[in-house]
Amino acid sequence: MAGREDRRLTPRRVAASSSDGRAALLVHDPNVDALSDTIVGIAQSDLTLLIRGETGAGKEVLAHALHAVSGRPGPLVGINCAALPETLLESELFGHERGAFTGAIQARPGLFEAAAGGTIFLDEVGDMPPGMQAKLLRSIESRQVLRLGGRRALDIDVRFIAATHRDLRADIARGGFRRDLYFRLNGITLTIPPLRERRQAIPALAAHFVAAAAERGGRRAPELSVWAMEILVDHDWPGNVRELKTAMERALLLCRGDEIGEHHIVLEPPLDHVTDAAMSACACSSGGKAGRERDRIVEALAQCDGNQSRAAKVLGVSRATLAHKLAVHRIPRPRAG
Repeated sequence: MAGREDRRLTPRRVAASSSDGRAALLVHDPNVDALSDTIVGIAQSDLTLLIRGETGAGKEVLAHALHAVSGRPGPLVGINCAALPETLLESELFGHERGAFTGAIQARPGLFEAAAGGTIFLDEVGDMPPGMQAKLLRSIESRQVLRLGGRRALDIDVRFIAATHRDLRADIARGGFRRDLYFRLNGITLTIPPLRERRQAIPALAAHFVAAAAERGGRRAPELSVWAMEILVDHDWPGNVRELKTAMERALLLCRGDEIGEHHIVLEPPLDHVTDAAMSACACSSGGKAGRERDRIVEALAQCDGNQSRAAKVLGVSRATLAHKLAVHRIPRPRAG
């Protein structure tokens, strides 16, 4: 029992370990340690940055971390380039003068002006319409902005950070993204690995999200049991950090005590056709009943002396799917395998 207690990870312990100024990234694995070191080296430069990574991997978090250590006195102003049509996007970025279009009853500065002295974060820049790409290129090169309906360009003091989940080189080859804009954005490219490639970060991130959600709810943050943590580390997290954050907020709502257990962790099964088919076959061959499926899993674990990796092979599923099923059926884990 003492060993199990030693493996628990409390949110308070995470907060203490993040006091070196890297809390925004919660750096706890070698891949992101190197990324964080790069941030420190380039943060105070005005060089334009491009952040690449899957959806939900933490591109916006990285942009905020860069701005926080940049020393720039202005704010970070972000906009999702895929969220607005081209006409609205131009007005949002560059602003407009009075009478520039119907409804423009007064002049309004755009986000580029609002970020004076700070950072512009262009999220999902790969989805920006072609016409806007040319205008963005001109603003980055000249460090000036021309409002809609305006005649005089205004100087802007901003640092540009762009982010995308797309392969921009492939988009260039297809004619969907401007080559000159790519090279202007690509002063330095930072790539965030997906969460499945940095599993060492999962315990710290999970505990951080529990602590943050508990603080918002005005309650004491529960600990994460070793068995709950094992499920989290085994999962492939197709939705990356965003999915993990949602899962931990859900677990906190389900947990009424001082410890989040495996039955509080509710995850989507891995998107693995072989795995899903195998589990369906297992259920159908037993009459399609949950109880029969549970018996089959218990039997496989017994045959493999509790070794979960071997039991997963017997069942014809991935270890992550087996971990998910153990939680669904509330089957105690004999030992980590």
